Amino acid sequence: MHQALYRKWRPKTFSEVCGQEHITSILKQEATEGKFNHAYLFCGSRGTGKTTCAKILSKVVNCENVIDGNPCGVCPSCLAVENGSTTDVLEMDAASNNGVDNIRDIRDEVVYSPSFLKYRVYIVDEVHMLSNSAFNALLKTLEEPPSHAIFILATTELHKLPATIVSRCQRFEFRRIATDVLTSRIKFIAEQEGIEIDDDAARLIARYSQGGMRDSISLLELCASGGAKIDVSTVNETIGSAGRERMMDVARAIAEKNFEFLFSEIDAVVTSSKDITVFWQDLISLYRDLMVVKTVRESAKYLDLTDFEAKNLASLAEKFSRETLIYHCKMLEEALSSMQVGGAVKRIIAELCFVKMCDDTLSTSTDALLNRIAKLEAMIASGNFTNNSTKAEETEPKVKKAPAKVEQEIKIEEKKVTPVFAPEPVREVKRAPVQADARAVKPLKVWAEAVQATQGLGGGAYAFLKKTRAYLADDKKIHVLTDSVSLFAIDNHNIKSALAAALSKYLGTSYGENDIVYEIDSGKVRLEEDFSEYDDIFSFSE
Repeated sequence: MHQALYRKWRPKTFSEVCGQEHITSILKQEATEGKFNHAYLFCGSRGTGKTTCAKILSKVVNCENVIDGNPCGVCPSCLAVENGSTTDVLEMDAASNNGVDNIRDIRDEVVYSPSFLKYRVYIVDEVHMLSNSAFNALLKTLEEPPSHAIFILATTELHKLPATIVSRCQRFEFRRIATDVLTSRIKFIAEQEGIEIDDDAARLIARYSQGGMRDSISLLELCASGGAKIDVSTVNETIGSAGRERMMDVARAIAEKNFEFLFSEIDAVVTSSKDITVFWQDLISLYRDLMVVKTVRESAKYLDLTDFEAKNLASLAEKFSRETLIYHCKMLEEALSSMQVGGAVKRIIAELCFVKMCDDTLSTSTDALLNRIAKLEAMIASGNFTNNSTKAEETEPKVKKAPAKVEQEIKIEEKKVTPVFAPEPVREVKRAPVQADARAVKPLKVWAEAVQATQGLGGGAYAFLKKTRAYLADDKKIHVLTDSVSLFAIDNHNIKSALAAALSKYLGTSYGENDIVYEIDSGKVRLEEDFSEYDDIFSFSE
């Protein structure tokens, strides 16, 4: 009968265990000194060596000839544990034996001395699956077991164990195995088994296994089932992955808003009968790497990539801002969750997500709005108020700014331009056209601060005053340019008093109500260095 490679190449000594030296070194020292604890707790993700180390420990505590902290593997005790012929080593799966009666059986028989070995060893796998009653039944026995009994508990979900259980064990946390260690082990096993494999393919298998030795060896065996040499395309085809280069093409198409390419990629995945969720997880992984490159200065420490891949990734990251990457990551995560709901149409979910990622105006989420605000800030900082991302906007005529000083008649064509990223339609502020015989005066710089003093007066005065402009005339009075509608709302005693007091404070000169003069804006006055006449170009709103 064929034996799976992960079972065939399971380590038989602590020295053969890969990537867990921080644990095996302690266990080897305990074996050398012959000082063992009564209870051990092995926790960590799947395939990192918990059950393997438990089996080795059950051998070394009973070994008659320990060699450098490792079981000899040839004594009767080691052979009995290895072939499972002894009843003194009991391995129990708590996922299927999680009741209180199962633990009571262990409690009742643990008092008896071992029949053949020195220690009676109980290995309880997936111990977090035990019920509360079972944990309570195990508690006293685990705290004070007989001198001939050793408990080894293994779990992938430490947080589900009661603190009373954890505190009574010597805890070891198994880490995810590094990609380099996995790659080396895969190549060694492939060589021993006569399997041809490329270095890049071995590294890709290690990367897909996510730190699990068992997963990497199982994937190696699966890729080798065809009998041909294993390369990168073989691994991607076996897993159903599109590959990193293809994912980078997808991300580049999102940045360039290439809908044709994106829809063709989804169609290719669907027609090839591959699982869209695998494609989606690869894309999420790429966006995670882009986020690291965009955020961390020394990103190589957190990326498992070759120098060539890291260079290409850095070039791709330049096409996105951090806000955009955050928005896209949230969209991808939400789409993946939707795909995993029963009865979901994955193709439509994927296509809708791509459309929203390319056009953030279609989403009302907070992340989409933050992304749009970030783009506006970048436009303001660069002084570029036009968006050349769409062909429609490229074909629009450009509006030139009028010079600051007007010596001849200027006619400005009224043009309503909708801002690129505005969340709602912007109300256009209309100004009186500048006349040819207009006289130029300097605007009152503190007028905006003075208007702030009228906020609490009510009646909408503050809103109307925000649309006004003011200047200091030759008669030493403050002239306020307004329209006939606003004049009706702001021409009263309280407003003038508040404005006079504020102007006295900011200008250092005493002003009274009579010093504030309202003037209908007829275009006869032009404020120097005042660009209000271009409001229709920049679409300012109140």
